[in-house]
Amino acid sequence: MAETSETLRPTALRRTLGLIKPHLHGQKKLLAGGGLLLMLEVVFRVLEPWPVKLVVDAVTRSLGADLSGSGPSASTQLLIAAGLATISIVGLRAVSNYGSTVCFALGGSRIATQLRARVFDHVQGLSRSYHGKARSGDVVQRLVADVGRLQEVGVTAGMPLLVNCFTLVAMLGVMTWLDPLLTLISLGAILVFVLSSRTSTSKITSASRKTRRSEGDLANIAQETMAGMTHVQAYGMEGDRSQHFRGSNVKSLKDGVKARKLAAALERRTDVLVGIATAAVLYLGGTRVLQGAMTPGDLVIFLTYLKTSMKPLRDLAKYTGRIARASASGERVADILDVEPDIVSPPHPLPLRKVRGALALDEVDLEFEPGVPVLRGLSLAVVPGETVAVVGPSGSGKSTLISLLLRLLDPEQGSVRLDGIDLRNLDLGVLRRQVALVQQDAILFTGTIEDNIRQGSPDATDEEVLHAARLARVVEFTDRLPDGLQTTVTERGSSLSGGQKQRISLARAFLRDAPVLLLDEPTTGLDPENVELVSQAIQELARGRTCVMVTHDLETARWADRLILIEEGQVTWQGPPDEAPWERVLEDLNG
Repeated sequence: MAETSETLRPTALRRTLGLIKPHLHGQKKLLAGGGLLLMLEVVFRVLEPWPVKLVVDAVTRSLGADLSGSGPSASTQLLIAAGLATISIVGLRAVSNYGSTVCFALGGSRIATQLRARVFDHVQGLSRSYHGKARSGDVVQRLVADVGRLQEVGVTAGMPLLVNCFTLVAMLGVMTWLDPLLTLISLGAILVFVLSSRTSTSKITSASRKTRRSEGDLANIAQETMAGMTHVQAYGMEGDRSQHFRGSNVKSLKDGVKARKLAAALERRTDVLVGIATAAVLYLGGTRVLQGAMTPGDLVIFLTYLKTSMKPLRDLAKYTGRIARASASGERVADILDVEPDIVSPPHPLPLRKVRGALALDEVDLEFEPGVPVLRGLSLAVVPGETVAVVGPSGSGKSTLISLLLRLLDPEQGSVRLDGIDLRNLDLGVLRRQVALVQQDAILFTGTIEDNIRQGSPDATDEEVLHAARLARVVEFTDRLPDGLQTTVTERGSSLSGGQKQRISLARAFLRDAPVLLLDEPTTGLDPENVELVSQAIQELARGRTCVMVTHDLETARWADRLILIEEGQVTWQGPPDEAPWERVLEDLNG
C-alpha cells in the first residue's frame, strides 16, 4: 500500500496493538507474572538509594553537623546493615528484572509466532488476483522481518518503556515529598522532552516506513534473481541484476540511516536536557542544604533519583524511536490482513455427495482488466468420464478455464458447475478435494520424493504411495537413485529433470484419486522420451475420470474423446479429434 503521508498516522500504534491483541489471551498468566515482577523492580529501584541516604546523614551527624529531623549516628553496625541492604535490594531488583524480561520475551516470541502463522494462513487464502499483483519478496519480508519487529512493541522496547514510566512516576512522587520546588525542575524537563519528541517520533516512523518498503523491494529483487538464475546466466544479465540490487540496496541503506539519525538526534537532545536539569538541581539543592531546608542525605537521594529518573527520560527517546519503527512494520503487516479474500466458502455450503464429475460452464464472462475480456459468453459441458483436450492460441483463455474449474477465480457473469451445483455454493476444501491438478511447471517442495507424492493424499499408506509412483513411472528413475523415494528434493526440484518432476506430479495426482483431473500443458518442454512416458501415465490416470487437458501438443490432443478449440475467449469448434480442422488448429497454435 502506498504511503501518501510523511507523518505518523494516528492509527499506527493502534493498528499494531490491534494485531497483537487477539493473541494475548493465551499468554495472560505469563504476561501477568512479568507485570508483577516489573512492579517489584520499580519498588526496588525506588528503595535502592535509601541506604546511602541513611549513611550520609549518620556520618554527617557524627561529624557534629546539626541536621533537621532525627536519625541514627554513624556506627559499624549501621554501615554493615546499609551495605547488606544495598546488596539485597540490588540483587532482588536484578532477579525481578531477569524474571520480567524472560516472561515478556517468552510471551512476545509466542505472540509473534502465532501472528506469523496467522498472516501466513491469511496469505494462502488470498485469491489469484492478489498474488498476481503482489511482489512475493515483499510479502515474505512482511511475513518474516516485519512480524519479528513487532516484538519491539511488547518486549525489547515496550517492557523497558513501561518500567521507565512506572519508575518515573514513583520517583517523582518521592521527590515531591522530599522537595516540591526541585521537583518542578524535573517536571519541566519532562514537559520539554514530550514537546520535542512528538515531531521527532512522527519523522522516525515515516523514515522507518520507507526503510521497510525499501527492504521489501530489495528482497523482491533478490528472490526474482535467485528464482531465474538460469535465465540470468544464460542471457548474461548478472551486471544488470547487480545494478538493480545495488540501487535498491543503497536506497535501503539511506532510508535506514535517516531513521537512525533521527532517533540518535532525539536521544542526544535528551542527553543535553538531562544535563541542564541535573546542573540546576545540583545548584539549587546545594543552596537548600546550606540553608538547612534539607539534609545532605536528602540531596544525595534527590540527585540519585534525578539521575535515575532522567535515565528513563533519556531511554524514552530510544524506546519511543524503536516503537515508532515497530509500528511502521505493524502497519505493513496490518495492510496484508486488511486484504479480504475474494474467493471464500459460502456460509452454508451445499452438500456434495458421490461426485460423478459432470462439468459445465454457462455463458461465462471474465476480464482481468476493465474492457479487456478474457472469456466472452463461453459455454462448455463435459460429461462424467470424458477426456477433452482444449487447444487454442496463447492468450485465448485456456488456462483461465482451469482456474475457473478449481475456483481460483469466479466468473463475472454466468456460472461454473460440478454435478449441476454452482461452485460458489460448495465448500472450497470439499470442492478442491475432488480435483487433481497437473501443471506445466511441476511444483515440488523441499523434502523427499515420497513427501512430494504424499501431498496428493497425506493419509495414504506407504504401499499406496509406492503404487502411485509405479503408475506414474517414477520408480523407473528412483530405482537408480541410492535413496530411492527417500531421495531429497532440493529447492523447486532443481536436482531433477523436467520429465522426472512431471512424473512426480502425476504420481501425486494418482494418489489423490480424484474424480476430476485438470491438466495444464503437462508435456510442454519435455524431451521425446519423457513425453512418451508422461503421455502413457496421463492416459492411464485419465481412465474413468473426467479430464480437462489444456495442451499445445497435437499428439497428446489426438487421444482425447473430444477436442475443443478456444479463440478470443469463446468456443469456436468442438468435436472428435479425427474430425478436427487441423489446419486451422495448427495455424492458431503457431500464432
